[in-house]
This record gives sequence, structure tokens and C-alpha cells, in this order.
Amino acid sequence: MTALFAAGDRVTVRPDRANPNLRPGIYTIKMAMPRAGHGPRQYRVKHDQDPHERIVDEPQLNRLG
Repeated sequence: MTALFAAGDRVTVRPDRANPNLRPGIYTIKMAMPRAGHGPRQYRVKHDQDPHERIVDEPQLNRLG
């Protein structure tokens, strides 16, 4: 299955219990992670004002525009 998002795409992220430290706002997709098992695809994302990259599940992402 092909990734819905590509490196450089701008998205918003819905926080969940697994990622309580996510800032609200716009993130940039850094890369799609390799599929691991049958769970949702995961992505590395980066917020402009957060020095850390985060890993989030695809269902948490909303495309801008």
C-alpha cells in the first residue's frame, strides 16, 4: 500500500494518548516509515517550533488545503 503523504507535505496532527506532547499546529512530513506489521503506516513529522521529530500514525494526519 502506498503512503498517503510524502516528505515535504504540510499537515496538521491530531494528538492522542500515545503522543501527549504534540504541539497544535502545522507539521512537515520528514519521511514515511517502513511498514511494520499490520498497524497503520507511521510518519516522522516535525513542527517548526519544536526541535524534536515525532512519529505519528497516518490516521492522526490531516492534509492542509
